[in-house]
Amino acid sequence: MPSSATVRHSRRLFGNLILRLTCSTSQASRFQKPHGPSTSQHRLVSISSFSSHSAPISTQSAAHEKILLAELVSEKKWSNETEKALDGAGFPLTHETVVYVLKKLEGNPRKALDFFEWVQEKKGLSISPVSYDILIRIAAHKDFMKEFWRIVKEMQDRGLVVDEETYQNILTRFVKERMVNEAAAWKQLKSLMQEKSTLRTNVESVVGIISGWDWNEQVEAQLGSLDLQFSDVLVIRVLRELRALPLKALNFFRWVGRQPDYRHTATTYGSIVRVLGRSDSIEEFWNSVREMKDEGFELDFDTYIKLARRFQKWKMMKDAVDLYEFMMEGPYKPSMQDCSLLLQQIALSGLPDMDLVFRVVQIFEKGGNSLSKSVYDGIHRSLTSVGRFDEANQIMKTMKNAGFEPDNITYSQLVFGLCKAGRLEEARKMLDEMEEHGCTPDLKTWTILIQGHFLVGEVNQALSCFTRMLEKNCDADADLIAVMVKGLCDKNRVVDAYTILVEIVETGNLRPWQATYKLLIERLLKNGRLEEGLKLLNLMKSHGLPPFPEPFVNYISKRGTVEDGMDFLKALTVKRFPSTSAHVHLLQAFFKEGRNPEAQDLLYKFPHHIRNHADVLSLFGSSNPKGKAAA
Repeated sequence: MPSSATVRHSRRLFGNLILRLTCSTSQASRFQKPHGPSTSQHRLVSISSFSSHSAPISTQSAAHEKILLAELVSEKKWSNETEKALDGAGFPLTHETVVYVLKKLEGNPRKALDFFEWVQEKKGLSISPVSYDILIRIAAHKDFMKEFWRIVKEMQDRGLVVDEETYQNILTRFVKERMVNEAAAWKQLKSLMQEKSTLRTNVESVVGIISGWDWNEQVEAQLGSLDLQFSDVLVIRVLRELRALPLKALNFFRWVGRQPDYRHTATTYGSIVRVLGRSDSIEEFWNSVREMKDEGFELDFDTYIKLARRFQKWKMMKDAVDLYEFMMEGPYKPSMQDCSLLLQQIALSGLPDMDLVFRVVQIFEKGGNSLSKSVYDGIHRSLTSVGRFDEANQIMKTMKNAGFEPDNITYSQLVFGLCKAGRLEEARKMLDEMEEHGCTPDLKTWTILIQGHFLVGEVNQALSCFTRMLEKNCDADADLIAVMVKGLCDKNRVVDAYTILVEIVETGNLRPWQATYKLLIERLLKNGRLEEGLKLLNLMKSHGLPPFPEPFVNYISKRGTVEDGMDFLKALTVKRFPSTSAHVHLLQAFFKEGRNPEAQDLLYKFPHHIRNHADVLSLFGSSNPKGKAAA
């Protein structure tokens, strides 16, 4: 539990926040903006003002330059005029700028390719591995396969290897879009990229020396004896291979930076901070980030996104907020969506740190931004999660004064917080209040309410809420059924869970998640309910889900009859017969349990071609067990 001093400090921060928001809201209503160009039109006017006759670009702030460049590329159709405008504006191009613009063009492959070509061919900038990875992710689209493979070939010629995240991202997309040939070629190419080459041999030599010993002068001497010409590509490949050994990676980074013919770049700094961005090397991470800044390099936006996701996933929330602040103070500012996601992740981190929430909002406002509905919801979510409902209500009032009406997201957060605090009756009444304010509870709100009751053991009230939901003509979905099945199974009401699932599937044309089926089947068999389990197996089959034979084989081989075994195999049947391996697996389980006679009786019920299969015959130690298998 937080100390009383911490709570008082947090409440003071909240009071300041409410005061600031209230003032800004009243000022906004008092001083209405005059009619004029929209924000996007204003940006285009600002961009179009750059020409060969404009003031030198050096008079503009570095941040403004990069924003204008990204907007010019993303908002205008690419043409000769676009290139002339870019050339005339004299925008300085760096690795970080290219990454930032490409990230802005992730939904526009054609424009990303045009920008890439302009940077590479007409501006002569050496493209970094990070930029290549972003570009092939963008170009991995069925309408741009020719360009995609051309870029991949360029990477291959330069000795670049696609990072694992990019490889999996593209492979998943090909499979999802049923691009079978492309998926097969992509897998093959990954193997070719990993084949032996001079570059790969050099990487393996360096990594072998570093990983095998503690860092010392002898290691440095061995590295020097390799007499290698270090390049960014080689350094990045080595750092990537050492990602599980962050401190050794840092030692190598420092050592190679001291070599007389090598100097680190923004790309190699980005690679080392990616490696160091973890809890056991976080101090070194921040030292390297500050050093990178002192060297005149910016953290590229792709690296920021990857690190932010990692910190949030690993619940390193303070570091996630520190990183957000670092980026907001630089030229490549995270978007409003990034702010909302960070607030959401803080709220979901268990016991949200309200100081971090208020700090994120302050950083967001300091960047010249006005609070959006999603940011208000982010603050509200954390307040309700820690049970500070009075302050949550204040936020709702302030949000309404700013022109944002509470919706299902806002109310769902309040319902969740009330359930978490054990205030179930208030949570149920909240749905009535929603309707009074013209906001009809949606399925997500009902699911949160029902789940909240299950979590505190109020099973009957959860079922009552479920019935009430159906009476309101709100149909269940797979997520709610998963909540219902788990909640009932946890209270050993397995038959009730089965009854509800089967009824909803058969009357509502609903397809539960595979995990829901698996959980319920395991619990049914644990309670000796084989018939019901087989019914679910048939439902899984009708929904095109993969079979789930393991618990059935274990149950039947221990407690079942020969007829149970045949019923199970029948439930597995998709066409005429289950596979031979399914029959063999069941027989092996009977033998393992010492039930040889039952295995023999089961064998005689198998189809002729199964009884005489070599794998089946080998289980009985002869080619014709008891002389009857061929009968």
